[in-house]
Amino acid sequence: MKIWIIKAIVQKMISYLPWKHSVNYFFQKYITRGVQLTDAYFEDKLMHAFNHIEYYKMHVGIPGFKVLELGSGWYPVIPIYFYLNGASEIISIDIAQHITKKNLEKTIKKFLEYLSKIEFQDIFLHIDENRKANLQYVLNENKTLSADEIMLKLNMDFQIQDARKSHFESNYFELITSNNTFEHIYEKILVDILIEFKRILHPNGIMSHFIDMSDHFAHLDSNISIYNFLQFSEKQWKRIDNTIQPQNRLRINQYKDILKEASLAILEEINRPGDMEIVKKMKLANPFSKFSCADVAVSHSHIVLQK
Repeated sequence: MKIWIIKAIVQKMISYLPWKHSVNYFFQKYITRGVQLTDAYFEDKLMHAFNHIEYYKMHVGIPGFKVLELGSGWYPVIPIYFYLNGASEIISIDIAQHITKKNLEKTIKKFLEYLSKIEFQDIFLHIDENRKANLQYVLNENKTLSADEIMLKLNMDFQIQDARKSHFESNYFELITSNNTFEHIYEKILVDILIEFKRILHPNGIMSHFIDMSDHFAHLDSNISIYNFLQFSEKQWKRIDNTIQPQNRLRINQYKDILKEASLAILEEINRPGDMEIVKKMKLANPFSKFSCADVAVSHSHIVLQK
C-alpha cells in the first residue's frame, strides 16, 4: 500500500477520536516526524516572517504595530520574529492549542542560535537589541516562568477562537498574516474569515498570506506528485480527506475569486509556477479540468492584500 494512502487512513481514523489534535501531534511527531523544529523548518518560517515584515514596511511602516496570525502551528517562529522587529501586540489564533512551554523554549533557543550566524545577519538587521536581550533573559528564567508568562514577556498571546467571529475591535490590526493555513480551510469558511479580517484590519494596514497549494501527502510520499489529489472527484476526495489536516485543493484562480468576493485588493502576488508538464499529463477531475494549466500548476503563493 502506498505511503500516502496509509497516512490518509490513519488521519481519517484519528479525526473521529476524542482529543484528536493531541493524538495527531503524537502521530506526526513520532511516526511521520512532520512536526520537528529542524533547521529547514525554522529557516522556512523565518523567511516567511522576514517577507511579512518587508512588505509591511513597504506598504505601512507604522512602528509598534499590532499583528494577528491565523494558524499558530507547533512552534512560534513567526510571532517571535515579529516581537524582535518591534510588534507591540502579537495575537495568534487557532481552532486548537498547539503551543507548549517546551516548544516555546525550543523556538527561543533556535532563535538565539541563529541570531549569531553570519549568513542570517541581513534577516536580523533591524531587530531591537533590547528585545534580543529579553529573549535571552526569558530563556534563562524559563524554569520559573509558565508558558503564559513567557508569552506575556514577548508581547504574545495564543487564543483558541473562531476566526469568522472574532472579539477584536474594528480597524485594530496593522498586520494580519497566515502561513500555509488557507489551504486547510474550506472555501465558504475562508470567505467568512476574510470578511472578518477586513473588518478588523486597520485602514492603512495589510494582510500577508502564504498559501501552499500542493498535495500535502506528497510531502511524505515522494512517489506521488504535488498534484496527485487533483485527480479525485469531490465525492472521492471527501472520503479521503480528514478534519485533522483538511486540504481544500483550491487553485490560484479560485483564491482570487474568494478575495474578490471578500472585497479585498491584491497589492502583491508572488506565485511559484509549479510544473505544467506534469499537469498536462494528468487526468484532472472537475472543476480542475476546466481551469487553465497555468492556474492549476501554481504550487505556492504569497499574496499581500489591503481593504
